[in-house]
Amino acid sequence: MTQMTRRMAMATMGAALATPAFLKKAHAAEVTLRVGHFLPGVAPMQTRFFDVWAKEIADATDGAIEMQMFPSMQLGGKPPQLADQARQGIADITWTLPVYTPDRFPVAETMAMPFMVTNAEKTSVAMHTLMDEFGQNEYKGLKPLAFHTHDGGKFHTRGQRVSTAEDLKGLKLRAPNQATGKMLELMGAETVFFPVTEMVVGLSNGVIDGCCLPYEVVPAFKLQELTSISNEPEAGSRGLYANTFALVMNERKYEGLSDDLRKVIDDHSGIDLSRRLGAQFDEFEAFGRGVVEKQGNEIHTIPGAEIAKWREMATPVYEEWIGKLNDAGLDGAAIVGRANELLDAG
Repeated sequence: MTQMTRRMAMATMGAALATPAFLKKAHAAEVTLRVGHFLPGVAPMQTRFFDVWAKEIADATDGAIEMQMFPSMQLGGKPPQLADQARQGIADITWTLPVYTPDRFPVAETMAMPFMVTNAEKTSVAMHTLMDEFGQNEYKGLKPLAFHTHDGGKFHTRGQRVSTAEDLKGLKLRAPNQATGKMLELMGAETVFFPVTEMVVGLSNGVIDGCCLPYEVVPAFKLQELTSISNEPEAGSRGLYANTFALVMNERKYEGLSDDLRKVIDDHSGIDLSRRLGAQFDEFEAFGRGVVEKQGNEIHTIPGAEIAKWREMATPVYEEWIGKLNDAGLDGAAIVGRANELLDAG
């Protein structure tokens, strides 16, 4: 065998021996992260965010991190338990609403008060900033990955136009959170609260006359078939409310990752992810509104001047919330003031 032939044979053997190790790195996951949430697997949050985000992380780690998705509470439990599921390791990452456990995450819940939303992108960045400044101790045992909101809620009713507070009197409405529920009660509505997953039954059997939700939720639960009028604030007004969301990871799982894998998680989370989620929810909102229009439902505008009056009527709700923040050892006025400052910034 010539020296040239020997070198070629050795190179070929080396490449053959190296191939399995390369394939193992590229295709076999070193870490599997279980991701749990409450929406159906067909919801845009799953198909257009979680599936895409998981692939981005898999690609960035050469397949070392794989995410397994468990929509519709497939890991068991109910939506209010999602944060604890991540803390306890039942799931590794969960997407949850602070308002489902009222007063437990008060800084994160602040942006869910009435009229604390412009659009989802801007409000999500404001929320993340607020959490960085005031809410660092709120998620012990968890690694927050992003905070965001949806776009402002609208009244979806089975047949009632809402133009003034007078129109709300006696209406049985599913309230999206406790603060918005109190505002609606101040205006004469009768409110109930239960997770969005139970709302279809409430509308179907007449327990409620309507609900207060963004358009983006409509397609997943076919609410356009259960309601006939959507009442939305005039453009340029603050939205009725926006629930807040937290994307959180089990802290032990995060700390147990290698430095390079942890960096990938860091690079795919934080305020940029919050902004991205907000922007996507603005897109989901536009799509949901289109579904309502296609159904032939009426879209009714609530005048901006009326929204301004409602904000004044909600003053007791803000005052009560500031008191709750104070009771939690926080500066309630500073937190609410800062939230409004961030929303009003250009």
